[in-house]
Amino acid sequence: MEAHVYPEGCTFSSIDEIKGKKITVMGLGLNGGGEACVRFFLKHGALVTVTDMKTAEQLKPTIDSIAQDKTLPLQNLTYVLGEHRLSDFSEADCVIKNPGVKYEGNKFLAAAKAVETDISIFLNFTEAPVIAVTGSKGKSSTVSAIDFGLKQAGYTSFLGGNITVSPLTFLEQTSKDTPVVLELSSWQLRDLRGRKILKPKIAVITKIVPDHQNFYGAMEPYVDDKRLIYADQDETDFVILDTDEDGYLKECPAPKAGCKCWGDDFASEAKAKVLRYSVKELPQKFFGVYQKNSTDKKEGILRLDGEEKRILGELSVPGLHNRINVLNAALVLNLMKVPADKTEKIMSKWHGIPHRLEYFHEWNNSSDGIRFVFYNDSCSTVPEAAAAASQSFEDRVILITGGTDKELDFLPLARTLSTEDGSKFIPYSVYLLNGTGTAKLTPLLEERGVKYEGPFDSPEALLNELKKSLSENFLSKNPGAGKSVKIVFSPGCTSFGMFKNEFDRGNTFKELVKKIF
Repeated sequence: MEAHVYPEGCTFSSIDEIKGKKITVMGLGLNGGGEACVRFFLKHGALVTVTDMKTAEQLKPTIDSIAQDKTLPLQNLTYVLGEHRLSDFSEADCVIKNPGVKYEGNKFLAAAKAVETDISIFLNFTEAPVIAVTGSKGKSSTVSAIDFGLKQAGYTSFLGGNITVSPLTFLEQTSKDTPVVLELSSWQLRDLRGRKILKPKIAVITKIVPDHQNFYGAMEPYVDDKRLIYADQDETDFVILDTDEDGYLKECPAPKAGCKCWGDDFASEAKAKVLRYSVKELPQKFFGVYQKNSTDKKEGILRLDGEEKRILGELSVPGLHNRINVLNAALVLNLMKVPADKTEKIMSKWHGIPHRLEYFHEWNNSSDGIRFVFYNDSCSTVPEAAAAASQSFEDRVILITGGTDKELDFLPLARTLSTEDGSKFIPYSVYLLNGTGTAKLTPLLEERGVKYEGPFDSPEALLNELKKSLSENFLSKNPGAGKSVKIVFSPGCTSFGMFKNEFDRGNTFKELVKKIF
């Protein structure tokens, strides 16, 4: 089924037009997006109906938050929960759509006179220069590093989008002098198709790997939604793209011949000025940033207009993938006129974000004095992210992984854990949480002789078994281990089943670790 194309522009020509309109918010949720829409439209005088298939009990935190705000005209708010009614869509002047709901084949959205999202409303009314980031891995880390860098450099900047902050929460604080950094998922981009309102001054596409195949069914429609981030840019704008080869394209070819990565494909059609990034030295024909590895130090290098400068030095966040995210952030800062030496100093202070290789706890093994250091990487929701996490430190790790499948290939993770793909470290041990993704991973591990524990039906059971194992002379079982061992929770899967979402999963894991260890 072809992707829906929306009418050009926006339903409302001015914010004042919202007053008195009937607005249906489809999907209240628990992550802030639906709540922000309710608050925005109530504040501007709309009559708001919220409809969600979840019950009032399931949505209680969000409902209570809205109810406690006495500045809102709550008499103009109606809830229809546990169901959708066709009349709430057909009789509304505009429906505000949840990005996780497909328009195609949805009878409720088909009945609506007009459909918008919080992103489309924001983009229509803001005058702010937009820095937009999409991709499969590293989006949240990249936007957070960009926003941190801009603020440290003296800009009044705002951060929103898929990072669970709706840009409607800060729309009226923006101006042509306040850069806005938006993390955009493929679903959020899909909801902008045809509108011609996304024209970022700087667009970044992080590494593309197979993701959300349970939603898309194939790579091509998934990647086609990513293309929308640069579709309406012009030659005054910039787009930052990958250069490094994607091995999986040998089985899943890019549409254009000769493209060794999706960055090549995107570069061939983008109208904006193209810059590239790489984990190794860029080919001389490219401008952009790359990671230079020497024997004694790691340097991030900026190459623009034939001149090279160091723009990134040591970082406090672990992992080569994180260095590339920060390197792209540094390139954005440079395009925003922040000097390379100042950028290097700023980015050395960035400490990462929650649920992305987040250091949070330590525990000492009394039997042989080993310090076990825990990291939470719950926002790892594709196998490639878990594979990267397992190689993010200068030594072997204990890896906790597994969960619910979204029609992805777990071979990249199995190949990394066995060093079949040239990776450096086999984990000390692999602990698995139960789930449909785990069921696909285990035979791949067994084929490669990678031992694992579990799968466990709950994180509590897994952590109790882990503690028991670590308490019994870890050093004698693992000769050569240092006095500090990292334990990395990086599921590489979605959180459906055991948890509400990846944030609930990460918070639950951290609480349990602190309780059990």
